[in-house]
Amino acid sequence: MQYRTFGALDWRPSALGFGAMRLPLLSADPEATKPDPSRIDYPAATAMLHWAIDHGVNYVDTAYIYHGGASEPWLAQALEGGYREKVKVATKLPIWDVKKAADLDRLLDEQRERLRMERIDCYLLHGLDAESWDKVESLGVLEWGAGALADGRIAHFGFSFHDDYSVFERIVDAGAGLWSFCQIQYNYMDTEFQAGTRGLEYAAARGLAVVVMEPIRGGMLARKAPPKVARLWRQARARRSRADWALQWIWDHPQVSLVLSGMSTMRQVRENVASAERSAVGALSEEELAVVAQVRDAYRELAVIPCTDCKYCLPCPNGVQIPGVFAIYNDAEIYGDRARARLYYAWLEEGERADRCARCGRCEELCPQGIGIMDWLEKAQAFLGVEQGPAG
Repeated sequence: MQYRTFGALDWRPSALGFGAMRLPLLSADPEATKPDPSRIDYPAATAMLHWAIDHGVNYVDTAYIYHGGASEPWLAQALEGGYREKVKVATKLPIWDVKKAADLDRLLDEQRERLRMERIDCYLLHGLDAESWDKVESLGVLEWGAGALADGRIAHFGFSFHDDYSVFERIVDAGAGLWSFCQIQYNYMDTEFQAGTRGLEYAAARGLAVVVMEPIRGGMLARKAPPKVARLWRQARARRSRADWALQWIWDHPQVSLVLSGMSTMRQVRENVASAERSAVGALSEEELAVVAQVRDAYRELAVIPCTDCKYCLPCPNGVQIPGVFAIYNDAEIYGDRARARLYYAWLEEGERADRCARCGRCEELCPQGIGIMDWLEKAQAFLGVEQGPAG
């Protein structure tokens, strides 16, 4: 296993971290309409974790909500027999469940009980964005975090992030001297998405460890590629799996502390550990980096809506999150995964979805790309529409 640096801490993390959010499940109840995520296959999941730790993985990431709340209790049991001492454990506070200041202690103490840990090694505020950050500030969550560090209930404090770069910079700066690490979505397709490359570099320059999630974009970058992309991979002199290309591209960055992978099978664990063992900063040649750039461009050419996310169309008078809707629609076309796109669309606030468009035309007057926004929103709603339909 290769080991890297973790911000300012005197500790070397494994290049690969074990993500405990896509664990193998027991067979679904025949009466159920969909799998129950809380039905973790304990023997299979534990065998996977033990194999990873035995082969050098020393960071395990979970959260309060993973597997319907079952991930933390599973992890406590899986780390018995001496494995707890071999890893740092990270978990996350569900900031959306915090309604008052007293909820902070309640949730942390519940997680410590679930994990059977007096002290949690790495504790994150989960999924921060502009809205949740306002709550963090209003409820004094940073001050509370400083107290939890001081009384020993957590060892290191950080956050995971899902919003624009400007919000990321604001959060990093506000917690200067308190944050030890952050977690961002990053892969060769998302260099300008959310925190992106600028966020990676900004956080690292300020001494934060940067943990990368979604390195293979939820598995989409490892799937069968469209013909033009597949041709580029075949023409590359280096022979790698598509997943290995994606992982090695991230590990090539010196600012990355570790890469998380949510693995569902032992085969995935073995392949990702083997990939991590080959990783290094600067390992990819200029030719190989050029191949990845060509693949990125080829994927982006598959987008059907030429939206550049400039946001000139915002704010929409009716609240539609136009660039967000278009990004989800384009992803469905690029990666051929309508089910995943519909899930992301369902996660939008109801008032942000395309069906709220009143066809006032203001967005089209402002769009520098000349996009027929109103018609595309109608198509997006038809393609992505949430089955239960809009409220009221």
